[in-house]
Amino acid sequence: MNTNPIIALDFRNMDEVMHFLKPFDETLFVKIGMELYMQNGPGIVKQVRELGHDIFLDLKLHDIPNTVGQAMKGLAALDIQMINVHAAGGSKMMTAALDGLQSGGSQAQLIAVTQLTSTSQGMMNKEQGIPGSINDSIVNYARITQEAGLAGVVCSANESALIREALGDTFLKVTPGIRTAEDAAGDQVRVATPEFAKQNGSTHIVVGRSITQAENPVEKYHFIKKAWEQGC
Repeated sequence: MNTNPIIALDFRNMDEVMHFLKPFDETLFVKIGMELYMQNGPGIVKQVRELGHDIFLDLKLHDIPNTVGQAMKGLAALDIQMINVHAAGGSKMMTAALDGLQSGGSQAQLIAVTQLTSTSQGMMNKEQGIPGSINDSIVNYARITQEAGLAGVVCSANESALIREALGDTFLKVTPGIRTAEDAAGDQVRVATPEFAKQNGSTHIVVGRSITQAENPVEKYHFIKKAWEQGC
């Protein structure tokens, strides 16, 4: 299992992706999200895979079980290593997603989003109508995800320790919102450093602007990778 920091390719097209990836002389684990996928289609996945990089396809599917299952069966034809859905879609939807992925012949790890890292406690209570603490909501979503047979969840580093305690070490905890101490938080609320994520039990980290907007992305990637691996 590739546990290198996952680089979020938050670009508009393949030209921008190639410009970013060209200086790297190593195999990377990269995330293709909605911005890149929706504007370029599945061909973008094939092009990046042909460069030898592993892919986390971050589409956060959320619909009725049959629709998600059929969509996932189609996505199974892509050579990806990780893909996700929204846990808020429920256990039946997640099971249908897993069935669709496996029936399509994919070996990709399926994970679920608990609460977006842009969601605050107040937003969850007021806008989603979910009472209680955001930690309780996230652990509950994670438990439902595990019971549905998925490999893990997307969560912030703040909840990784709680999920590890509740569901064990092997259940994946993929943490976006990673920044170094000197980086701005941007539009994400629940952010963390690579060291904090490692110490809290995250199994993977996703890093976007801290690397992609760095003056020297290769150097910044290796700085973050070292901090992640050492975890202190």
